[in-house]
Amino acid sequence: MNIEELREFCLSLPFVEEKFPFDQTTLVIYIAGKMFCLTDIREFNRVNVKCDPSNAIDFRENYQAVLPGYHMNKKHWNTIIINQDAKDALIYQWIKDSYNLVILTLPKSKRPNLIL
Repeated sequence: MNIEELREFCLSLPFVEEKFPFDQTTLVIYIAGKMFCLTDIREFNRVNVKCDPSNAIDFRENYQAVLPGYHMNKKHWNTIIINQDAKDALIYQWIKDSYNLVILTLPKSKRPNLIL
């Protein structure tokens, strides 16, 4: 996976937008104003995704590529090292899961009808 593949995938999800709120290299992907995925575009070697706390530790124990969220709430976020033991398809699924987790936290008036 490279940065353009990640961007294409994320931007293919409904109601998604990308921004650089922290600096010129930290790409943050949002759904309804809430982040669900972020990465450094200059040194693309990891991606942060929101994770159900009941799965987060299990993923960290079973995949060397999965670490507690870098600069994030470690209970709710994982950092995935790209091109290690987690295949791209699995990383894409974790990104979708992150997207869906964020949608479920939105008020019903802001919640899109699509949960993937």
